[in-house]
Amino acid sequence: MKKFISSLVAITLTAGVFTACNDKKVVPNKDKPVIFFNRQPSDPKTGEIDMSSMNWNDQTFYVGFDAASGGIVQGKLITTFLASADPSIDRNGDGIIGYVLCIGDVGHNDSKARTEGIRKALGTWKGTTDPQTVKEGSVKVSGKEYKVRELEGKPMTGADGSTWNSTAATESMNKWVEQFGNEIDIVISNNDGMAIGCLQAEKFPQGLPIFGYDANSDAIEAIGAGKLTGTVSQNVDAQATATLQLIRNALDGVAADEIVKNGIQKTDKYGNKITAPIDYIPAMKALLAQNTGVNKDNWIYYTAGTRDVAIKHTNAPEKKVLLTLYNGADDFLASSYLPALNYYAPLLGLNLTIVLGDGQNESSCLNDFTNVDDYDAYAINMIKTNSGRDYLQKLN
Repeated sequence: MKKFISSLVAITLTAGVFTACNDKKVVPNKDKPVIFFNRQPSDPKTGEIDMSSMNWNDQTFYVGFDAASGGIVQGKLITTFLASADPSIDRNGDGIIGYVLCIGDVGHNDSKARTEGIRKALGTWKGTTDPQTVKEGSVKVSGKEYKVRELEGKPMTGADGSTWNSTAATESMNKWVEQFGNEIDIVISNNDGMAIGCLQAEKFPQGLPIFGYDANSDAIEAIGAGKLTGTVSQNVDAQATATLQLIRNALDGVAADEIVKNGIQKTDKYGNKITAPIDYIPAMKALLAQNTGVNKDNWIYYTAGTRDVAIKHTNAPEKKVLLTLYNGADDFLASSYLPALNYYAPLLGLNLTIVLGDGQNESSCLNDFTNVDDYDAYAINMIKTNSGRDYLQKLN
């Protein structure tokens, strides 16, 4: 069933067994489970984790992926490709591997980690993720050392102010080809959406190596078709399931030290356990899925529709969850994360009301983060990473 909340869409997923009204324990909103996911509460400038939000209550956690490791995996994917590449990859034969970089959001921890991982792998890291601050690096291609130069790193911000913008990537790719021509030997992107945007550019040179991040379904198809060179899977099913499993555990009254383990690192009472490895970082109250490089050798294992068969239907009583997505048009969230939530929520007996934001204004989510008394738990994906308290204040 679908219903409209203001200008946004709320999607209701119903599953499980309804509990009688007189059996329902009244819990203050401030004591209910709060799970931040995908966008970690943090300072957009320094990246420092907002532990004030994370310590809201004992049942507040973050679910994401190991961003630092993900950047390293992407960097390794690129250097491994170059190590066995034909010398003709240096398109103009100048002894320099030139690349352009699509940056998602200069204030987002994940974007920063990917930019850092790429630059460190290629030797262009100069101690900062600032788009303008790089140095000349080096890399081996078929046993020979080449210089590496970042021709330009550019944040992909749309005309509407949205970040991680694929249309901006398409436009930038055309301009880069005009400006740099065959100096461009590789295209690298902080996510798949922008990488696909580059591939859609009219002037994109056919066969030019290009790397993305997220393992979205269209990116996996592009690898299979020989258009995209590689991407990184952040195990979206593991993340989506962990977000829901934490809520299920907390609402089932699982002991505090077991909330981050049951169904995640060990089998829960329903017989469920997420297959992909997930690490818990106590200092950040964070569950982080591990990353995997994807290329022409293993893309078939990441095709759309592959779900974790270890997660089965439970007989748990239904609980209601209010969940926000910062941008209903975001490539990764819309094509990968949301379908995973839709699949696993009914299995875990969770009824989700999903508010879709516009990716620009926090109010597009906050204005419909309402009727909070009606829900048993909350899952929050913010537009700005320093907006955690704005949501939590509504639970006081």
